Amino acid sequence: MTVDERFVFEDGSLRRDEYEISKASEVIDGPVCDWATDFSHIDPQWAENPFPIQDDLRQTCPVAHTERFGGVWLPTKYDDVAEIAYDTERFSSRSVVITNIRPSLDAAPIGISPPISSDPPFHHPARKLLLPAFTKKSIKPYEESTRAFCHKLIDAFDGQPSVDAARAYAQHIPIRVIADMLGFPPEDGDKFTGFVHDVLESINLSAEERFAKTAPLVDYIMAQVNDHLETPRDDLTTFMINAEMFGEKLTSEHVVGTMVLLLIAGIDTTWSAIGSSLWHLATNPADRERLVADPALMPTALEEFLRAYAPVTMARLVKEDMDWHGAAMKADDWILLSFPAANRDPAQFDRADEVLIDREINRHAAFGLGIHRCVGSHLARMELRVALETWLERIPSFSLDESTEMAWSTGQIRGPRKLPLRLG
Repeated sequence: MTVDERFVFEDGSLRRDEYEISKASEVIDGPVCDWATDFSHIDPQWAENPFPIQDDLRQTCPVAHTERFGGVWLPTKYDDVAEIAYDTERFSSRSVVITNIRPSLDAAPIGISPPISSDPPFHHPARKLLLPAFTKKSIKPYEESTRAFCHKLIDAFDGQPSVDAARAYAQHIPIRVIADMLGFPPEDGDKFTGFVHDVLESINLSAEERFAKTAPLVDYIMAQVNDHLETPRDDLTTFMINAEMFGEKLTSEHVVGTMVLLLIAGIDTTWSAIGSSLWHLATNPADRERLVADPALMPTALEEFLRAYAPVTMARLVKEDMDWHGAAMKADDWILLSFPAANRDPAQFDRADEVLIDREINRHAAFGLGIHRCVGSHLARMELRVALETWLERIPSFSLDESTEMAWSTGQIRGPRKLPLRLG
């Protein structure tokens, strides 16, 4: 087949463009001194239980600040998070993961992982390209295979008294589904989890270290693109290669950036949501027993787990110096949009700090707010529902195995990385 010049240099090697940055910040380590003026979303205390910290900030300092990562602001009220999420005039999405480097303003409006990193007017057509692949109708055919795969994972427990449900169950489900959708080898699952860690958790690094961590992911995606160019098939990768915007095929940066987004976001968010839900049921036996006895509660329970344990926090970049409700924001300051904090705001939700599996009015922000609301929400809901239904059907009685340490992820996606559960 004819070589696609978008993806190769003149010597035929895979193409990876230089990453232009506008600012590189000093790496700041160490424990948090004051959550209002020195917070860190990678601090172990935040990872283990951020909710008391967020509650305190919401009452005493609703918009916290830190000099870490070159300057970050953290709104904790629902209305403040929503206002920034909807404001594309003053806040840019060109990078949504906080690190010690910022992509150049020249990266806008496309950003490094469109459409989530795209600003208007580029955002709308880039998002529109993906919508058909993530409708309820498009997702439905994956449900049967996902349920069968969940049963297969549980079969592998084979009478074990306890399992690490994060590693033996939760993480594998979105890996299998997104690999099928992208046409990637499912046996590369260990590589995918490594990519997730390097992109979303290994963030407090120098620019050089950061590039070294993320380069293997770009190389992998480019290799998959090359394979699909040689052997096209009916999957999202071939679709992206052939897709057009404004009458032209997508650039290599657009194709690779979107595939990075689909792979990383498609795995970690759902992995975390499944794990958090199982953790809640393991530590709240009354809810577990009620859900087992009345499976019709699953729709409201699922939405409540998403609200109470929303895994995703997104970032924005301030476009120009400004005073925002008394906060002296500077150009290129980060904004950490904590949807988990917004979902626990008592001004927005009755009994916000309680998990009510029969909560009927639940307009949570787990999938984001504004133009970047998660395009894969139907897929995530299906995976979460099937994972919980299958687990409760096969393992109706389980609890946290306190003899083994558990661990939560650090960074902008929060969920169990180790979840030891005693079965039966």
